[in-house]
Amino acid sequence: MKARLRPQSFFASFQRVLKSWRGAVWVALAKALINGNSLMTRVKVCCIGSIEEALLAIRCGASALGFVSEMPSGPGVISEDLIGEIVAEVPPAIATFLLTSRTDPDDIVDQQKRTGANTLQLCDRLPRGVHERIRKALPGVDLVQVIHVTDENSVEEALETGREVDAILLDSGNQSLQVKELGGTGRTHDWSLSAEIVKRSGVPVFLAGGLNSENVNLAIEQVRPFGVDLCTGVRTAGALDEEKLGAFMAAVRFAA
Repeated sequence: MKARLRPQSFFASFQRVLKSWRGAVWVALAKALINGNSLMTRVKVCCIGSIEEALLAIRCGASALGFVSEMPSGPGVISEDLIGEIVAEVPPAIATFLLTSRTDPDDIVDQQKRTGANTLQLCDRLPRGVHERIRKALPGVDLVQVIHVTDENSVEEALETGREVDAILLDSGNQSLQVKELGGTGRTHDWSLSAEIVKRSGVPVFLAGGLNSENVNLAIEQVRPFGVDLCTGVRTAGALDEEKLGAFMAAVRFAA
């Protein structure tokens, strides 16, 4: 196994732009570059299960990979040992997202240290103050909070949470069920709510939930996210499908 590279901050350059530029016009321009369609929409391929899948996703143009640790439901779960092995083989320019359902900050920090991922995707709601504790413990690791878009209340939840993290990811789960859905549902949600979040957010926004090559063009047109995230839409019998992923990437390039 190769030595793990030091985590690289995926969103740091964008945050520096927002913090360093002055004046409403420049801030608006920076947000347009981040959340708009001026740059090709980033693609995060989730549920990566092997080094071969990681390399395939990168070869097809993914700028971020998602690795699913223990979840109450949903596809793609692999062991932390395997996540660490794959992450160690990923080039440093590629963001490696560790999906975690944990809510205790010490547990989350320990997971990151075991896997070496450079980004934490926090799939459940966290108690107040937990984001700050994680950031202090892992200053070089990006924090991405998942917001499961269910109704208008999700807009305010996303905007409030966005103040604590480097980016937010809008998905179609349901945390109120007896067995929580924290991702991988294959369902879309109300994109008008997601578009409102993107319009008002001060941090980059990823769109997830039921995306595939047939609807991603419309999703980008309506929502204008910083990035899109998908799992089931590019898989066949659970395995990453090169043909489906290629078609998805072509649709994203067309939208740009």
